[in-house]
Amino acid sequence: MAANLEQVLTNSASGLSAQTTRMNTIASNLANAGSMGTSEDTTYRTKYPVFSEVKNKVVGLGQDDQPIGGVRVTGVKHSTKPLEKHYEPNHPLANDKGYVFSTDVNPIEQMTDMISAAREYQANVDMMNTTKNLIMQSLSVINSR
Repeated sequence: MAANLEQVLTNSASGLSAQTTRMNTIASNLANAGSMGTSEDTTYRTKYPVFSEVKNKVVGLGQDDQPIGGVRVTGVKHSTKPLEKHYEPNHPLANDKGYVFSTDVNPIEQMTDMISAAREYQANVDMMNTTKNLIMQSLSVINSR
């Protein structure tokens, strides 16, 4: 039973780590909303963390300090949507043809994603607290004998 409870805690910890990365990525996206650049290559693009299930049965921390088991952040992808370009020859970032490119960050979409990430983070906290309470109750029963 203890091993199963440890696995629940490990899975919840990995969820917390993944959602923290997700919220940090969203914060970066929101900080760059409305930014502009001189080309599609230099303009900020929306970032998305990539999650993968970890089926490893070892309990503990991996080399990159993410819990083994549960979920893991395996990378961050950038949006591939075409950027909008605007003809503004007097803009300080205008290229030699007079165009500036605006980022593809949608603040409303990002805020919705932030709410979802915060709820998933809280669900993992609740799971850890419930598991902790089960362990404490189990120890109380064992000690009362």
